[in-house]
Amino acid sequence: MLKKRFYKTKCKVTFELPQDIEGVQSASVAGDFNDWDAAATPLKKLKSGAWKVTVDLEKDSEYQFRYQVNGSDWHNDDGADKYVPNNIDGDNSVVSTSQG
Repeated sequence: MLKKRFYKTKCKVTFELPQDIEGVQSASVAGDFNDWDAAATPLKKLKSGAWKVTVDLEKDSEYQFRYQVNGSDWHNDDGADKYVPNNIDGDNSVVSTSQG
């Protein structure tokens, strides 16, 4: 699930791992915004059991991303703005930081 907050010069995007993924020991988000470095943006496990992280992104852009779970499994976000083929194993999620 994605949550967006728009500011004058940026968009704060909260990435949340889909709830239906079981056995999560670690999770991160990798995408265009961090050069697809799965170690760069780890998600934090909250007391509620949800895994989340908030990232500042440029406004009026689109970013492809995926979640990496337990260091090897890749997952898309059910609430992504759209999906695009990734030429490896299916689709990537896309988040748009344009308002409206």
